[in-house]
Amino acid sequence: MLDGPVRRRRRGLSVRLRLTLSYAGFLVAAGALVTGVLFSVLRFVPDDENLIVADDGRFVPDRSDLLGEAVPVALAGLAMLAVVGLLGGWILAGRMLRPLKELTDAAAAVSTGSLDHRVALAGPDDEFRRLADQFDRMLDQLQHSFEEQRRFTHHASHELRTPLAVTKTMLEVALMDPDGSGREHLLARLVEMNDRSIHILESLFRLARLERTDLETEPVDLAEVAAEAGRQTGTDPAAADAGVRVVWDLAAAPTHGNRAMLVQLAVNLLQNAVTHNDVPAPTVWVRTCVDRSGVSTLVVENTGVVLDEAAVATFTEPFVTGRAPSPNARWAAGSGLGLAIVASIARVHGARLDLQPRDGGGLRSVVEFGG
Repeated sequence: MLDGPVRRRRRGLSVRLRLTLSYAGFLVAAGALVTGVLFSVLRFVPDDENLIVADDGRFVPDRSDLLGEAVPVALAGLAMLAVVGLLGGWILAGRMLRPLKELTDAAAAVSTGSLDHRVALAGPDDEFRRLADQFDRMLDQLQHSFEEQRRFTHHASHELRTPLAVTKTMLEVALMDPDGSGREHLLARLVEMNDRSIHILESLFRLARLERTDLETEPVDLAEVAAEAGRQTGTDPAAADAGVRVVWDLAAAPTHGNRAMLVQLAVNLLQNAVTHNDVPAPTVWVRTCVDRSGVSTLVVENTGVVLDEAAVATFTEPFVTGRAPSPNARWAAGSGLGLAIVASIARVHGARLDLQPRDGGGLRSVVEFGG
């Protein structure tokens, strides 16, 4: 967005006209140079009176005679070069700038709100082609971002409207109850709906803050981060009432990052693994390691139903769950923002998050931090 009033710009020559004048000027200058070189040869011709060859009587012109004949011809030739340069330059400039016109038309279409238009420039791999390809990639990213934003707005409004609608219904039912016999149950349900609304809003605020956070990083060991997440979620080996069996394999995995945010990432992965673990003997595997290339990795796997790969690809979108919570879960179904927050934390840390269906059912979550 431009700050302040838009200043009126002086209208100048078009790029096509400037290129045309450049082509014509270069051609005339080159012709003048060649003409000057040829004229320089005339200095070797004597500038005396007309000479008559005694043997056969032929006329021999001097320097003045040659210049008198050559100058009009040279001027006519330069004028012809100027005309050819202008005409040919105009045509060549138009051909050269045609891709730029296609880019301008595409930008004009985008400015009206249409993100479906693509340049798809044909031709050789030159500067215009690379610019057009980059422009198309930018439009792809913008379209994807706007589609995500529309889905986010739709899901957010739905998630926030549901508790309010349920609360309104319960209050209307309570008003029609003359003796107030269900008041205690009503209050409990209202508290539950209120807690759910607060949880959704806090998750939304957390997700919004992650996109604008300037990280204060420090050396962090992912093994310590995973252990802390286990203590916070009650899934560590010391917890006696954990609803699932958690297998820990924590090797030192040093990296740099914001410790609190990385603990939140691990907490969300563990909660997701426990919440969506609907098998008779639910199990979660947590592993940290460093590979040969120096990449520190956190891996969280869980048993569960067989997942579709296309569905898994949408799990990091806000409010997308795609799975029912496990009866063994120690938490409520959640807001659908857990993995979206994980993706945002990984992104601001420059880490790579990979979600894949696990062989035999369940989900495999891998977060890789550069060495």
